[in-house]
Amino acid sequence: MECYHLTVAGLERELPLCPIGEHLSIAAFVMFSDVELTVACARELLAKAPDFDLIVTAESKGIPLAYEMSRQCGKTYIPARKSQKLYMTNAVCVEVKSITTDAVQKLYLAGADMERMKGKKVLIVDDVISTGESLRALEKLVETAGGILVGKAAVLAEGDAAKRNDIIFLEELPVFPH
Repeated sequence: MECYHLTVAGLERELPLCPIGEHLSIAAFVMFSDVELTVACARELLAKAPDFDLIVTAESKGIPLAYEMSRQCGKTYIPARKSQKLYMTNAVCVEVKSITTDAVQKLYLAGADMERMKGKKVLIVDDVISTGESLRALEKLVETAGGILVGKAAVLAEGDAAKRNDIIFLEELPVFPH
């Protein structure tokens, strides 16, 4: 399998190339179970982040990063869930279409989480920003909750996302046309 060699937060990883269409592949960046990488990337992102009160991320790949950032800085994180759980009363839902999923997904925040976010400085965190669709959905949730968006951060900015000046990221991740 072809791979892309990535250096991020002082660590090196080989990312397998995965086709997402007839003419395009992406390098699969997965932080799950890579504790060393998660800890290092969290530290580096916190060093670049503006002042914030809490972190918001999308389920599921952003959760290990948001958790570790929260652990390191002692501030709360809130995950937007992909399905509404029984305990999520007064939930708010937004739709999102990500480059790594086939169908439109929904992200939910419980009413209690919305209340916790109200008036707070919020940092949105994800593993990879590509098309920006997940970010837009999270921004909408923050806005709906009355949170104050102070930054959007990711470990990697993929493709054209690396040209954006409204996101904080550690490294660029190219896409691979074929």
